[in-house]
Amino acid sequence: MANSAQARKRARQNVKRRAQNASQRSMVRTYIKRVVAAVESKSYEAATEAYNKAVPVIDRMADKGIIHKNKAARHKSRLNKAVKALKA
Repeated sequence: MANSAQARKRARQNVKRRAQNASQRSMVRTYIKRVVAAVESKSYEAATEAYNKAVPVIDRMADKGIIHKNKAARHKSRLNKAVKALKA
């Protein structure tokens, strides 16, 4: 257990930050799942709308460091590829 006042405060802050980060990571996963579900339903319009809502959320989490920037780019690329395949 933390002995100094500074260490106790840092431990409290880390608990709050961990909860916030977990919540934001979960939100990103939810947006990604919505796009995947729309793609599986074979609805181009729904998939496009879900993708357009997901992209800013993914970018924002990458900027905050919740997910790595390359992981964000990979998700966006794969989701976009799946959405575009519906149109063809």
